[in-house]
Amino acid sequence: MLTLEDVNKDRLPKHVAIIMDGNGRWAKQRGKLRVFGHENGVDAVRKTVESCAKLQIDFLTLYAFSTENWNRPKLEVETLMKLLVSSLRKELDTLNKNNIRLRAIGNINTLPSKAQKELSEVIAKTEKNSGMTLTLALSYGSREELKTAIKEISSKVKNNIISLENIDEAVINTHLYTHFMPDVDLLIRTSGECRISNFLLWQIAYAELYFIDVFWPDFSEHHLVEAILSYQNRERRFGKTSEQLN
Repeated sequence: MLTLEDVNKDRLPKHVAIIMDGNGRWAKQRGKLRVFGHENGVDAVRKTVESCAKLQIDFLTLYAFSTENWNRPKLEVETLMKLLVSSLRKELDTLNKNNIRLRAIGNINTLPSKAQKELSEVIAKTEKNSGMTLTLALSYGSREELKTAIKEISSKVKNNIISLENIDEAVINTHLYTHFMPDVDLLIRTSGECRISNFLLWQIAYAELYFIDVFWPDFSEHHLVEAILSYQNRERRFGKTSEQLN
């Protein structure tokens, strides 16, 4: 069984992003309601966050709730929001103990007021932590993010704050929700699905993609290490040739 000791600490991805998929199907396999899967998925979140912190990964971003998830059954959405609030309360000590700073990206204003309040409090109480930055993507959609950025940049061009000629990747990056973090190095998706689902479309331009046929509640340290070892065994060329890299 692979452990964190098997990872080459000199070749770690700086930014790991995870699409945590399969909670509902995991529950249905057990004859339970989908919400049972979400409840058990919280344990996988805790273990993964702690493992990444031990490895000293700089940034971990979790796709917790998408803009499209609002279209799910009302009971499931309400349960997810309650889980968010309760988990934030329970995990505050764990975050501080592991020197983890919490951030959030997405259209946070659409979350229930109770969830917004809890989120703001935990973010404030961990803002001085200097270890890993854990970012929750909540009510997040990458197309919405890009649309918002385009509107903001267009407004600044119109008002002569930015000139059209000066718009480059750096300008676009500063107008994204993710302006405080680097691009994604490793994107992991659980459940066997092989798609991106509107997650960090700009930020994963050169990410290594890793799809695993394991539902999120069953995702373990062993699976995380497998993903990182796969990343470490790949050649990242960024458009160059192998000879140029050597």
